[in-house]
Amino acid sequence: MTDRPLIGITMGDPSGIGPEVVAAALQERSLYEGMRPFVLGTVKDMRRALEVVGADDRVESIEDPSGAAGIPGVIEVLSIGGHEDTDFPVGQLSADSGAASHSWVETAAKMCLAGDIAAMVTAPVNKEAWQISGSPDLGHQEVFKRLTNAQTVYTMLVSGKLRCMHLSTHKPLIEACKFVTTENILTATRITHEAFTSWGFESPRIAVAALNPHASDNGLIGDTEAKEIKPAIDAAVAEGINATGPHPADSVFNQAVGGRFDVVVVMYHDQGHIAIKVHGFEESISVNLGIPFIRTSVDHGTAFDIAGQGKADSTSMVEAMKLGSALAARKGIA
Repeated sequence: MTDRPLIGITMGDPSGIGPEVVAAALQERSLYEGMRPFVLGTVKDMRRALEVVGADDRVESIEDPSGAAGIPGVIEVLSIGGHEDTDFPVGQLSADSGAASHSWVETAAKMCLAGDIAAMVTAPVNKEAWQISGSPDLGHQEVFKRLTNAQTVYTMLVSGKLRCMHLSTHKPLIEACKFVTTENILTATRITHEAFTSWGFESPRIAVAALNPHASDNGLIGDTEAKEIKPAIDAAVAEGINATGPHPADSVFNQAVGGRFDVVVVMYHDQGHIAIKVHGFEESISVNLGIPFIRTSVDHGTAFDIAGQGKADSTSMVEAMKLGSALAARKGIA
């Protein structure tokens, strides 16, 4: 257990379910076999979260995460930004909570870039809370783009054996369709190949989804496949990337679940999100590609309506921690 990677876990919006899903997830003692976790947040809110989930772990404040012991039953917290004295409201939108959660995300990302930690795992934040707090960033991805100068930060959703790398996410559908260009698809496919290779896949099998029904039926239902998607795949193959397609979206996900592909590059938000959430809603998590460090996250929001009630499901956080530690140890995606 001496080589376990050091993983920073951001507590998320302290007014939401973030603290309690972190506390509940860390009751999964097997997680400690693959990582040394510490939490970026507040000691008082982690203690409150443990009461909510009915756990009796000890919470300790640490100043230097490099010395985190990673002992089951002890949650080590790096408390920064002077937020210990802030009384965050539970279940309510709060500028104070937005400011705190933003500071924890930014600090964790800087620690990743400095090589101080092997990966970061994030609990949910609230974009509106960030906005009213005066944050310069809309959400996690904007923090990462600003700190790394990345051209694009991609989102890949994972649920079991199904992995969907999104060409675009939060674009109106009409704009997302315009984004389906040879250049954009080739870039996304390259980054997917590079990420999976770095995670231990020797020749990742990348399926590129079609945009139109039945992959356009040889031009009967649109021409995006012939004009934009197929040329991108051909260019990727010429570079030695194991990419195929365009595959009809009504069958490619089932094939991926069956083990034919390692990942599917999807053309827009709902094409991938619906497939993932139907396949395994509670287990779904997200991973960012296109940045020079590992970040995994829960795939749900702050859920103010159930915060502090002990109703939040920690499955997604457990899976995010498992994957973050596996990628940090270069063990690939299970």
